[in-house]
Amino acid sequence: MITHLLSRIDLQMNSFSKGQKRIALYIEEHYDKAAFMTAATLGKTVGVSESTVVRFATELGYDGYPKLQKAMQEMIRSKLTSVQRIEVTSTRIGDSSVLDSVLQQDIDKIRRTIEETSHEDFNRAVDEICKAKRIYIFGVRSTAAIAGFLAYYFQLIFDNVTVINTTSLTTIYEHIFRMTSDDIIIGISFPRYSTMAVEAMDFARSRGAHAVAITDSMASPLVSSADSILIARSDMASIVDSLVAPLSLINALIVATVLKKKDEVSETFRLLEQVWNREGVYTSHDDVKKNTDDK
Repeated sequence: MITHLLSRIDLQMNSFSKGQKRIALYIEEHYDKAAFMTAATLGKTVGVSESTVVRFATELGYDGYPKLQKAMQEMIRSKLTSVQRIEVTSTRIGDSSVLDSVLQQDIDKIRRTIEETSHEDFNRAVDEICKAKRIYIFGVRSTAAIAGFLAYYFQLIFDNVTVINTTSLTTIYEHIFRMTSDDIIIGISFPRYSTMAVEAMDFARSRGAHAVAITDSMASPLVSSADSILIARSDMASIVDSLVAPLSLINALIVATVLKKKDEVSETFRLLEQVWNREGVYTSHDDVKKNTDDK
């Protein structure tokens, strides 16, 4: 079965009605904009009715317009430049509230992540993390923030964590060249995908290490090198990569790991609390009250 949208359009172009051809030509030339239009907006843009757009999706073999829209979005995930992202966002949000629109989109991404992430892969990843000799966490550019968040908590739980957030290939290999089959790598990458992340995952697999991919879809280049695949939706919002769902997934990974090592982690944090209290790391309620009274 032909799965690529543009291939489907090319094969069926001669059989389309005049209105459907206008839709097809617009998608071929402007799929980066069409991907975030409703059926009504796309119809208005090319001068046909909404029902014609819906029938066009069906003619192509999609189960309704939302499936066609998803196919267009998958096409552009890793291809849009930052300038094009701004244009797409402007089209998508239109006259709506930016705050409401972005928050609602993030809610939708978390909902889709719940539906699409494999519980089997998630549980396998937790098991492999807990038994690994060394844990490598790879995240560069926009994903460096959430890789650092994961590393912060894992470094409190484990004593064998290395975080890699450089784009220098030489430095990356200096971090991972000792990797063995006893180790695990957690690679984090979303559109536009990092070439370095793919390189690191491939190297890990060549050494027999368990590879966990945290990425946005099964079409991600990280998937082919991963033993466990954790899908977290991360659609674009202007030049910003929405990392709400990936961060939520990482939160779940941390919590699951803590629960699996509950007794050991509880003792670790008991000792840490003693250090934090002795060093005054956190402001206490008594300190806040004293400062207020002094005023």
